[in-house]
Amino acid sequence: MTTILVSPLSQLPELVVRRRPGRVISLLDPDAPFPDLGPAYSDRHLRLAFHDTNTPAPDIILPSAHHIAELLGFLDRWDDGECLLVHCRAGISRSTATAFVAACRRNPRASELEIARELRRVAPLARPNQTVVKLADRAMGRGGRMSEAIAETGRGLTWIDIVEAEAFELAADFEAS
Repeated sequence: MTTILVSPLSQLPELVVRRRPGRVISLLDPDAPFPDLGPAYSDRHLRLAFHDTNTPAPDIILPSAHHIAELLGFLDRWDDGECLLVHCRAGISRSTATAFVAACRRNPRASELEIARELRRVAPLARPNQTVVKLADRAMGRGGRMSEAIAETGRGLTWIDIVEAEAFELAADFEAS
């Protein structure tokens, strides 16, 4: 079954062994070391380095159109039946945004709001990175619907004070709307 698994970095090694995902996306700060998943993942592991913020500042690398182009190209090689494992440091922002983008990319005719609602249902602690979503929305020609869906499902949510989230699974396939 094709699925999207989202986790914090701390749970990655165990999930790779237990679930054997077909593809892995790592989203970490530019100065953080990326996990070595071995030769089996040499061409199936995307590593993107940017900070988890939406506000420019000195020494901060924001998500960029280039990062999103790399992500979308990688997602276009994601095969049916493969589990896609996405992780960031905490499993709350960059990875949940990327999981949402992956589901939208895989389901071009599905409702962005339906996908965002399902993300919120399976991951109530998710706080998707707005810049990742906005850039992907633009790159995929979704007309702002992805950003609106994340805003709609996140209205009234405050930032949470936790170190990391628990891993969760998001459906990869949605009905066309």
